[in-house]
Formats: sequence, structure tokens, C-alpha cells
Amino acid sequence: MPPKKIKYESKIEQLPSNKIYLNINQMEKGDYELNIINQNKLIKKTTFKKK
Repeated sequence: MPPKKIKYESKIEQLPSNKIYLNINQMEKGDYELNIINQNKLIKKTTFKKK
């Protein structure tokens, strides 16, 4: 049975710049899916693996 997927969500009042950083140091090893959403519409979906 594959491990449970955990959903992380964060809300920021105002972005400091036009760049977004994803720090994966504290994440467990495994496969992840990143969804970028604008006005409830998916605009980019990508996957990555932390080894």
C-alpha cells in the first residue's frame, strides 16, 4: 500500500518578490506533486522526487 499523501497549504499576505522558493530540507524522502493554481484553476502541475 502506498504511503498517505499529505497536503501542505500556506497563505501569505503579500509576496516579497516575484520569486517563490520551495525548501524541501524538512520533507521526507519520496515522490511529491506540486500544483500551481490561479483563481481555482490549475495552471501548472509538476512532480519531483526527494532522494
